[in-house]
Amino acid sequence: MQPLDPPPVSLLDKYQGHDVQPLYSTTVTVTGGVAGHGRASGVARSDDGNLDLDLRMPEALGGPGGGTNPEQLLAAGYAACFHGAMVLLALRAGIVAEGASVSVTIEFGRDPMDGLFLLTAHTHVRMPGIERAVAEEIVRNAERFCPYTKMTRKGIVNIVALASSDDAPDAA
Repeated sequence: MQPLDPPPVSLLDKYQGHDVQPLYSTTVTVTGGVAGHGRASGVARSDDGNLDLDLRMPEALGGPGGGTNPEQLLAAGYAACFHGAMVLLALRAGIVAEGASVSVTIEFGRDPMDGLFLLTAHTHVRMPGIERAVAEEIVRNAERFCPYTKMTRKGIVNIVALASSDDAPDAA
């Protein structure tokens, strides 16, 4: 197996443009599975086939468990992105963040404003061997840099569209 390298520090360079400059795009399609319900028994597949997993309602929400749920997927993406941003920022500062970890807890709960649902995120960072003041600066900069943190703080552009009944679903 070929060794893997981190992405280039040049990803930290600021973009100067008027419109969003897409760098990567992926599509994940969820179907309903045996219960016909994406959250309870869904199947999630990415357009490149690298993600292919069963979704299951966690026991805490009355489901059987035994599969991944949307909150776990969000937590994994958020933690991976924040960790990557943090490590790149440390590298740019000449610091090796060996042993650094990011844990993200996503809570699915009731929204007291409308009585429906909401998500909260709690991010816990460990940077062993790095002076606290230096680690704090790296974490604060990672908060500004990480698109997941920006999304949770500022929101996300989200366009929901209903396909026509003539559109066949993508087969994955």
